[in-house]
Amino acid sequence: MTLVSSDWLNSNLDKVKVIDASWHLVKNRNAFDEYNKEHIENAIFFDLDKNSNQEKNLPHGHFLPTKEYHEKMLSNMGILNTDNIILYCNSDLISSCRAWFQFIYFGHNPKLVSVLNGGMKKWKLENKETTNLKTQITKSKYFAKENKNMVKIKSQIETNINTKKFTILDARSKNRFLGIDPEPRPGIKSGSIKGSKSLPLSELINPEDNTFLDKKKLKYLFNLREINTNEVVMSCGSSVSAASLALAYSLINDDYIPKIYLGSWTEYGKN
Repeated sequence: MTLVSSDWLNSNLDKVKVIDASWHLVKNRNAFDEYNKEHIENAIFFDLDKNSNQEKNLPHGHFLPTKEYHEKMLSNMGILNTDNIILYCNSDLISSCRAWFQFIYFGHNPKLVSVLNGGMKKWKLENKETTNLKTQITKSKYFAKENKNMVKIKSQIETNINTKKFTILDARSKNRFLGIDPEPRPGIKSGSIKGSKSLPLSELINPEDNTFLDKKKLKYLFNLREINTNEVVMSCGSSVSAASLALAYSLINDDYIPKIYLGSWTEYGKN
């Protein structure tokens, strides 16, 4: 199950490891502070910034960490390779999908990693219980294995402009993609990667509760962009909403292995 419902999670809280992977682009919200004030019972906080590669000179460090760092981080969180992981977030970018991608990239069984459909927004709309009690953690020993075919780097993106071996799908807003609206980060020019296509994440999400559209509607939107192949690489501003596109596409294509250009436009569009 790539997605689980709030009712399912509420009935299975004692059988899974719940992880809060909230992350906000806006600076006036602090995901960890929000987690401390309110989270789903026994949820463990996953810090997207700290659990990325801090050495990369890009905002938010959204390059993946080393395998050794990921192992240490999950071990400190008390995660086992056999755990059934349910990720949720309280973010409009659906940052739980970025954590979903990272778990799969580092070898966690995809059948044991799911995202809570609608996240905290839907959970609270349904008046399901939250807590501010600190989650007790027993450290574990986690072992990772990288799936390097799931990521693309800038040189591969540049080569692909001529070879056209894969399609690049951009999750940013249409106006940012077209270069009409400026980028929110300083030093990043407007526009998009030559030959890429636009599919804003906002078109795939029900705004009232942050759930993904049903499969029929998702298939229509991807088909509208002529996306009907496994050779699709997702991009966005800094690889967060790109992961949400990857998850959405995996819902309608069982054979799709998520692929992301991690640098995304923040790297590619640098002045």
